Amino acid sequence: MAFNLPLPGHMKVLVTGGSGVVGQSAVTALLKRGHTVRLLCRGAATDVRGWPGGVEAWPCDLASPASLVGAADECQAVLHLIGIVDEDPPESTFSRINVEGTRVMLAEAARGGATRFIYVSSLGADSGSSAYHRSKAAAEDLVRTFPREWLIVRPGAVYGPGDEHLSLMLRMVRTMPVVPAVGNGNQRMQPIWHEDLASGLAAAVDQPGLSHRILEVGGREVVTQHELIERMQALTGRHVPMVPVPEFLAGLGLRAMKAAGIGAPIAESQLEMLREEIVIEAGKPNALVEDLGVNPTPLDQGLRRFLDQQEIQLPDEGVGSLQQKTFAVDVRPSAYDASRLFEYLRDHLLDLMPALVDSNPEQSNPSRIYEGATLTLALPVRGHVQVRAVEVANGRITLMTMAGHPLAGAVRFVTLPIDGGVHFEVQVYDRPANVIDWMLMRPVGDRLQESTWHQLCESVARVAGEVHPDVKRIVRELEPDSAHKVEEWAKDIALRGRRNEAAESIKGERSAPT
Repeated sequence: MAFNLPLPGHMKVLVTGGSGVVGQSAVTALLKRGHTVRLLCRGAATDVRGWPGGVEAWPCDLASPASLVGAADECQAVLHLIGIVDEDPPESTFSRINVEGTRVMLAEAARGGATRFIYVSSLGADSGSSAYHRSKAAAEDLVRTFPREWLIVRPGAVYGPGDEHLSLMLRMVRTMPVVPAVGNGNQRMQPIWHEDLASGLAAAVDQPGLSHRILEVGGREVVTQHELIERMQALTGRHVPMVPVPEFLAGLGLRAMKAAGIGAPIAESQLEMLREEIVIEAGKPNALVEDLGVNPTPLDQGLRRFLDQQEIQLPDEGVGSLQQKTFAVDVRPSAYDASRLFEYLRDHLLDLMPALVDSNPEQSNPSRIYEGATLTLALPVRGHVQVRAVEVANGRITLMTMAGHPLAGAVRFVTLPIDGGVHFEVQVYDRPANVIDWMLMRPVGDRLQESTWHQLCESVARVAGEVHPDVKRIVRELEPDSAHKVEEWAKDIALRGRRNEAAESIKGERSAPT
């Protein structure tokens, strides 16, 4: 068999699972190093739009080996990231995804002529007794049979936007009246920032001499669950009591939350993993530094970035019907034309919010809204929630809710010229984020939200010179076809933002707010 020999400084890398926090960062890191990527996952056709170029889609299903045939052709390396930390039988099980999925990827890599197979496992795979760790150990055994170069990378608890553990812990710190700590809260972990792991994996692809080895990687600091919650509270400025929850009660609670469709801080399988502690053993080297040349991001610095990088919560991720709400006011005559009012909004939108909404609870909001900015608000009862500016141009500011917000959706502020004055409008498209929020938002939260946007329209109108604003309001539930169009629009605009961020990262620069 002819192997796929790499060109100097350039390789095509097959990456499995690019929609997760590690996958997205790993693809970007590979592109920064000059490689091209073939992305293999179910939603690959859509996911590739999150990068400006250099990424080819290979939609597939690991449960259907026939859909994989040809995926490794012309690829010199395979980076296998697909895996689950929690089961959802019968389709998604540790055996089917973590073990058999690895088996079929190894077969495809061998068939296609890939010279290098890198498998992302987990710290504790060799010693842990949880079902998750056993599945990772079984997959590692398979990887060792690969006929050419193989490398196993075992990371600690990876944190970044949308991770399976720390993101949900942060949401609890921000939004709940108390924060549950599993057991005594003294279980240790070694968090690793997602971009550090991605840089390490991209470096591993570039080092073919680093082969037939197991690399254990993590951040520099080992912390307990209790200490991690304390650090999050210090950074958010929201200090709420920590309540110890016995592990058996935590298991019951997680099952109940899962049945209700509510995001839980950890999966059931992770309870046992917490007991096992996910750290590099004392005396063992941290291969992230020693072998891959990555200087880990200090935990407090990573957490500060983490606070503003949570995932967007798209309208199709909520429950119940999608609502459209419009609040509008005309000002004739106006002290501002439409373009000047738009610029005023960019500088003063948060100041114009009603007093019941604390517009800067974590002291991190920008003084001027720009595309990509994350805004943190404090809502009565709910705690701290976030929105991201995904569009700031042409008289429009579009904000999308982020994970932890009680609503999944978008709100757009529009300024338009009209005969003799200016028109200001707030357009809202949303549905409750989960079942609990549905129970609270429809009878209580809707009134709070409508009052907020009504008062905002009045404030903007008064700035423009209207003494007695007449705010018009329209609320309606969207029919399925209309709701689908809104959902697709939201996905498109979110992907555009992700693509812009990736482009800036690949260039090694960040655009300055304007």
